[in-house]
Amino acid sequence: MKKILSLLILTFSAATQAQPADLPEPVKQIQKQGIEIIKPFSAPGGVEGWLGKYQDMGVTLYLTPDKKHVVSGYMYDAQGNNLSEKIINEEIYIPAGREMWKQLTAAPGIKEGSADAKCQVVVFADPFCPYCNKFWHQAQPFIKDKSINTTTLLVGVIRPDSAQYAAAILSAKDPAKVWYEMESSDGKTKPALTSNTPPAVFKQIEHNQQLMTQLGASGTPAIYYLNKDRALQQIVGLPDAKQMADLVACK
Repeated sequence: MKKILSLLILTFSAATQAQPADLPEPVKQIQKQGIEIIKPFSAPGGVEGWLGKYQDMGVTLYLTPDKKHVVSGYMYDAQGNNLSEKIINEEIYIPAGREMWKQLTAAPGIKEGSADAKCQVVVFADPFCPYCNKFWHQAQPFIKDKSINTTTLLVGVIRPDSAQYAAAILSAKDPAKVWYEMESSDGKTKPALTSNTPPAVFKQIEHNQQLMTQLGASGTPAIYYLNKDRALQQIVGLPDAKQMADLVACK
């Protein structure tokens, strides 16, 4: 999950960085060392805090009351709670994840399940990915009982002809039916390849692959959902038992 968060911060922080003129002098100096300053925040104990990023990870800076020194690191309370991590998640990673979720759900894909399902799931899948097929089978009982619904965004990354078959599925009169037949037969029932695939279909596949790259997913299936706290969750590869239970519970 840290990988996706570090990638999400790249686009989020670019639009929210504080201007150098607004910064106290010690914060300006640490900015010169490579820390990008995003925004100020109020910290406990009368300390002024600043959010930033370094090497694509969120960092917190704390300005001393005399405004002459700044400390980089985590702040903990008397109970051992990491207050800095909470701020980084709430102010940077979670909002960035929600913005990315808007892009994922705006992308057209193959939908399975009820709109009333408890958890909405987006899956990047290759027509010839065996683990995508296993996840599809895993998901079916939970789709049927309305625990989850899925939107599958097809990509072509496994075989040289993966994109051609993805295009054939998406070009069909009923892509969801063709996808269901291919997955339920474990790949034995394949769509016929055509020579006149609409350019828009290939653009759709290309867009899916760009989104997948943007999210830092290195393979399929790449699975995303917003949990009950509306924080973006990522599972790359076939979910293990705990990951699947968390997904079904939207945890």
